[in-house]
Amino acid sequence: MSSLHIAIAGATGRIGKRLVVLANGLPDMQVGSALARKNHPELGRDAGELAGIGAIGVKLADAISLDPQPKVLIDFTNPESFRHWLHVCVSHRIPMVVGTTGLSKADLHKIDEAALVIPILQATNTSMGVAVLNLVAAKMAKLLGDDFDIEIVETHHRYKKDSPSGSALTLADRILEATGKTRSDLDIGRGESSDARAVGKIALHSVRVGDVTGTHTVHFGGDGERLEITHSATNRDVFAQGALRAASWLAGKGAGRYRIEDVLGV
Repeated sequence: MSSLHIAIAGATGRIGKRLVVLANGLPDMQVGSALARKNHPELGRDAGELAGIGAIGVKLADAISLDPQPKVLIDFTNPESFRHWLHVCVSHRIPMVVGTTGLSKADLHKIDEAALVIPILQATNTSMGVAVLNLVAAKMAKLLGDDFDIEIVETHHRYKKDSPSGSALTLADRILEATGKTRSDLDIGRGESSDARAVGKIALHSVRVGDVTGTHTVHFGGDGERLEITHSATNRDVFAQGALRAASWLAGKGAGRYRIEDVLGV
C-alpha cells in the first residue's frame, strides 16, 4: 500500500512539530510538504531537524509541493494563514483538515463554500477523546432533560488567549443541538448577577491556571443525584494523533463539510 502524502501547514508550531514527528513514524503516511509563513526565519531547513528527530528530507517551505500532490493538508496555524491555505486547497482540490482556532463567522462561511468543492474537516479540537465527550454529553443531556442542571467548566493554561475555548463552545453547541436549544440558552459566566440561573439554561465557565493542556467537565445536577463527565488532555500529542487519523479518514472522501465525530463513524 502506498504512503499517504500529507502537507502540514504550521510545521514549526507546537502541534505542527508533533505532526511531523508522528507522521514520519507511520508506515502508511509521508510528510510531503512542511509549510510556514513567508519570510519565516527557518525556511529551507529540514522539517525533521526543526522537530527534533533529524533530517527527513523535507525542507520547510512557504509554498506547497505538488510533485506528488498531497492527498490531505493539515492546518494548525492562525486565521490569516488559514485563509491562505484554504485558498490553496480549493485551487488544487486538496482535502483539508483544519485545527486552527479563533476563526471568525466569515471564516466559517468560507469553509462552507469550500466544502462545495473539497472535503474539509474543521474541528476546534482534534482529540478523539473529546469527540467522544461531545457525543456522550449530548446524549446524556437529551436523556436527562431540564430536570437536570447542566454546567460546563473548561480549564486551560494561563497563556490561552480565547475564553471560553473553542472546544468548550463546540461541546456546548452539541448539547444545545441535542436538546433543541440555541446559543441564546447558553450563559457564559455569571458576572455580578445574583439571580438564579433560569431552568433550561446551560452555563459555561473558563479557568486559566498554570500549564494545564486542557480539561473539560460537564456537570449534570438533579435533586439528590449528580453526574459528571470529564476529558483531560495531558499532552498535545492527542491533538496531533487525532488530526492524522482525521487526515487518513478524509483522503478520498467526496466534497463536503465534516466533523471530527464523523471520523468515529457515528
